[in-house]
Amino acid sequence: MSLNVLLVASEALPLAKSGGLGDMVSAYAAALRDAGVDVTILMPAYPAALAGAVDVQYVARMTSLPGGDAKLLRGHMPDTGVPVLLLQMNHLFAREGLYRDAQGRDYLDNLTRFASLSAAATRIARGVRNVKRPDIVHAHDWHAGLTPLYMRLAGVAAKSVFTIHNLAFQGNHPLAMGGWIGVPPELLAPALSDERSIEFYGSLSMMKAGIVHSDRVTTVSQRYASEILTPHFGHGMEGVLQAQHAKLSGIVNGIDTATWDPAADILIARRYSVDDTAGKQACKRELQQAFGLTRDPFAPLVAIGSRLTEQKLADVVVQALPALLEQHPRLQFAILGQGERHLEQALEDLAAAWPGRVGVQIGYDERRAHMLHAGADILLHGSRFEPCGLTQLYAMRYGTIPVASRVGGLADTIVDYAPHEGRGEEVATGFLFDGESHGDVVHAVGRALASFVQPASWHALQRNAMSRDFGWESSTSNYLALYAGLVDARPALRDTPVRKTPVRARASTAGSRRVLAEEAFSVAAADMALTA
Repeated sequence: MSLNVLLVASEALPLAKSGGLGDMVSAYAAALRDAGVDVTILMPAYPAALAGAVDVQYVARMTSLPGGDAKLLRGHMPDTGVPVLLLQMNHLFAREGLYRDAQGRDYLDNLTRFASLSAAATRIARGVRNVKRPDIVHAHDWHAGLTPLYMRLAGVAAKSVFTIHNLAFQGNHPLAMGGWIGVPPELLAPALSDERSIEFYGSLSMMKAGIVHSDRVTTVSQRYASEILTPHFGHGMEGVLQAQHAKLSGIVNGIDTATWDPAADILIARRYSVDDTAGKQACKRELQQAFGLTRDPFAPLVAIGSRLTEQKLADVVVQALPALLEQHPRLQFAILGQGERHLEQALEDLAAAWPGRVGVQIGYDERRAHMLHAGADILLHGSRFEPCGLTQLYAMRYGTIPVASRVGGLADTIVDYAPHEGRGEEVATGFLFDGESHGDVVHAVGRALASFVQPASWHALQRNAMSRDFGWESSTSNYLALYAGLVDARPALRDTPVRKTPVRARASTAGSRRVLAEEAFSVAAADMALTA
């Protein structure tokens, strides 16, 4: 069955990236393409995106978008060849930052910028010359949240899926701006008067628009899908999600296992694999040298690679590090990230106070990120909430054992080392902890260090972690089953026998992934036909 999917997002690696969203969109698009789906990404034509895309050509002119007129360009991703449509509106997107200026302030016209992206997606769904009309429009995060709303208003035939990547960022703007971007007054009324309203505590919410008006809502791990129904994790949106829970599901992200592969990675000092981890010591030496740490092959080296924000428990980690350094005289930390300036400064002060044992580099660099995962022994990944998280998946792929908060996708992807509960060296891949205090962090890292000094136990954890399958095959099959539930596949399947056998085990080649995903799509569609 032919399926055409348009992914609508504000970023996609390597054309634009500010975090995990960019990684997910591009890797997922490639996985869909490998599964035989006709997939295209729609994103803004940032200067870097125009420079990085391959074979960019003019497609069409779009007039009267919320931000004015635009050009629609077509190109291909430089690494995977996935088609990409670029919305060129230089007055909106030709800027240094994706969402914020050099001082870290949100652009005041972000509503207009991303309403224009959503309106362009809707035009494509209705039909644009020289562009194939999609069956599914899959919008990602608040930036694309208005897409399902505009599609409903336009009455397009395509179905909409909206994925929540981080509920904490909701795209809330002054309610008075609704008329400017074409939202009818009745949809801006207080939510109690109309369940379709996108009003949210006196503001217009792009996130709420995506949740309320899409045909299906997903988020990026199963546990997070349950957590966001509660006040603790719902960021005020839990009531909206509870009302829409029947169409909500969680599908954990995968990673690009070709890019993140220690056996083939050209960005690390020496390649290695689960069967021969000797090269990890060379990577450790390189990491110690790059971060100004003492060259000590036996020192436990802990990596921290994330946004330096309170969400990521960076404020708690700042308090925990001195105690850990005092308790464990050879312990080292390599920290790569950026975020809130006072937290950056606090970590830089720790590096100055503990020379040779704490190395800090503010910013993000792809090569150093690979170096971090390859060279460290342990990844410390605290978080007050974590929709999915990719850092822990990269780390495990490289035999770097995560110590992480028991929340969201971290709990879904890490098997906690708990021998007394039956999760010992045979299955465990890391260490999970509860709580948000510096004592919780100190205790959790201490558990990992107790295992680190037992080589047999530690190597077992590394083998388990490196052997896990974090590719996109399973997740893609789940998305295809979701898509099958939306499109009307029954006529095509009228004479198709329903398979009673389970979907085959995951395969490693692109051709096998295509067969697997098509089978999952067909089985789900056939089941839908029987139950309709």
